[in-house]
Amino acid sequence: VQLQASGGGSVQAGGSLRLSCVASGFRLDDYGIGWFRQSPGKEREGVSYFRRSSGTTVYSESVKGRFTISRDNAKNTVYLQMNSLKPEDTAVYYCARGRPVLSAWSRSSMYDYWGQGTQVTVSS
Repeated sequence: VQLQASGGGSVQAGGSLRLSCVASGFRLDDYGIGWFRQSPGKEREGVSYFRRSSGTTVYSESVKGRFTISRDNAKNTVYLQMNSLKPEDTAVYYCARGRPVLSAWSRSSMYDYWGQGTQVTVSS
């Protein structure tokens, strides 16, 4: 099982980035996939989650309306489209595979495999 996150970079406030998470070793539609972020000195924060069964999505309040998570089963890839970026969005972003039984999507302990992270830097 592997998750490969990419797409990070440096942008100015108000800009956009699209992160990709390519999964291998399992089928994406068999698992929920979450995006998290972590900045220095802060705990890892759940950003968004794509539910396995229903295909519905959830977002943290801090990104709701600006970020969109999506899934392409044919490419075994989950995306995080990030618009209207703010300096406080600066962090390393990780994708992760949800455990088969997941009760709280924003808790990192609910995930069993993690990608390596991709840096997003937003300047003011």
